[in-house]
Amino acid sequence: MATNTAESIVIADLRAVIRQAASDAEAYFVALRKSVAATVAPGGKVDRKKIDEEQRSTHGLAWVLTYVETLKETANWADRIAEEGKFGEIEQLLTQILFGEYLYQLGGGLMMTQLEVVRPSDMTNDPSVIQKLGTPAILTLISKGNTAAARMAAAKLIRGFLESQKATVEYTGLEETFEQIRDQFREFGKKVVEPYAHSWHMEDVLIPDAVVKQMGEMGVFGLTIPEEFGGLGLGKTAMCVVSEELSRAYIGVGSLGTRSEIAAELLLNGGTRAQQEKYLPGIASGEILPTAVFTEPNTGSDLGSLRTRAVRDGDTWKITGNKTWITHAARADLMTVLARSIPDTNNFSGLSMFICEKPRGTDENPFPANGMTGGEIEVLGYRGMKEYELGFDGFEVPAGNLLGEVEGMGFKHLMATFEGARIQTAARAIGVAQCALELGLKYSLERTQFGRQIFDFPRTSDKLVMMAAELVGVRQLTYFSARQKDQGKRCDLEAGLAKMLAARIAWAAADNALQVHGGNGFALEYPVSRVLCDARILNIFEGAGEVQAMVIARRTIDEFIGAKN
Repeated sequence: MATNTAESIVIADLRAVIRQAASDAEAYFVALRKSVAATVAPGGKVDRKKIDEEQRSTHGLAWVLTYVETLKETANWADRIAEEGKFGEIEQLLTQILFGEYLYQLGGGLMMTQLEVVRPSDMTNDPSVIQKLGTPAILTLISKGNTAAARMAAAKLIRGFLESQKATVEYTGLEETFEQIRDQFREFGKKVVEPYAHSWHMEDVLIPDAVVKQMGEMGVFGLTIPEEFGGLGLGKTAMCVVSEELSRAYIGVGSLGTRSEIAAELLLNGGTRAQQEKYLPGIASGEILPTAVFTEPNTGSDLGSLRTRAVRDGDTWKITGNKTWITHAARADLMTVLARSIPDTNNFSGLSMFICEKPRGTDENPFPANGMTGGEIEVLGYRGMKEYELGFDGFEVPAGNLLGEVEGMGFKHLMATFEGARIQTAARAIGVAQCALELGLKYSLERTQFGRQIFDFPRTSDKLVMMAAELVGVRQLTYFSARQKDQGKRCDLEAGLAKMLAARIAWAAADNALQVHGGNGFALEYPVSRVLCDARILNIFEGAGEVQAMVIARRTIDEFIGAKN
């Protein structure tokens, strides 16, 4: 129940209002999708040329869906925690601020990036579609949700967040087991990672082996691997919590488990029993550190055009070609390599996945394997594992290390990893955004100007409140996608939505946290400068924002056409 201070600010019957507004926003999306589909699929089939020409409307549609699903899951979360008596004052204020802002953007201009705003008129000329945003619930939240008074009331509550020792500003609604996991890894991050993260970044060094070993002992690399293979047998929700907390301390540490997740999913979904028994226990313990070797120069997201080839020669495959943006390659013991094994193909059908062992490199000799060379790519952020270009020239792989021992299944194998990888990336982005919020809040309470804490200036506290409000929504969207995955349900759409939104939020939070620091934020000695660099990559890897929007749009339009037919 709201206090007397906020009872006039919190919208009456807030949960009922947001539930109705989320439903109304969904009705707008459904009508908008129909209108966009009429443009890009005039004959009942998507026209590839038109869907590219109409990126403003199709990508805008993807972002509208992202907002709608975020609002839906936030409303569902509010109902769940209200039953526990935990929908308190800060939860109410942040919820209505989020709803007020996102609903306003749906009608007035949605921020895909800082410079790209998509408006209803960019997506449809049908006034009846746009009018669906004029419902009483939506108008109430637009006018009364994200007000100066609401942000001021939320700021008063956020002021004491750091001293409270709480993990999150809001009550997340996760089961107690997950919060216990969060506490364990938050403590690890605070003691083992945070004091050293900035120096690792500044010195551009690998995360120390001792830290990697400790993470292995804690089960980071085997979180989702079944117990029969030495893992913990936990689901993607646990993975989200762990990734969030480790990335909050340092994204490099939070990302160490990503390649283990990808390798494990490849083996579990496509590997033979012998391959699973051989590699999964070592991956789970951290004894085997994998890396994903997929991307090639000038291909980016167009994996169907990969040119690296694998040629069968007796009992071995010989791999030849070039790869780039390979994370943690020098220290890795195992590579999952995507290569073209079926000649005379120029699409996904000729690709196969290989499990390639390699000796672990050293500083003096990072790539000691025969038939393989590598060079470091210097990067702004996301350090601690390093990025590499790799060259293969007849690199030999035993015939039995073709994943599943079946050719032409490489892209299918890879697609099976996308859901989990994007859910984890969303969680990593949430951790980065949470770190930015805390750095900005801490500095704003320490720094005084004109005899006042700079937190007391509305344009400072407003930034921090909006960070907290957006984190409420994207957390629930991400946790929802993880639950879907844990229940064995298809969730590529939800995972893509979460990743796309979380990446934007992380960048906005880091940018605004640096602004709160003023000139000091631009100084390399302040950790917020590192967080800004780290946040920027999130909108590029695991599907660039533009590619992600295209995939989401195509999927939802295809679903509409299928249902119609």
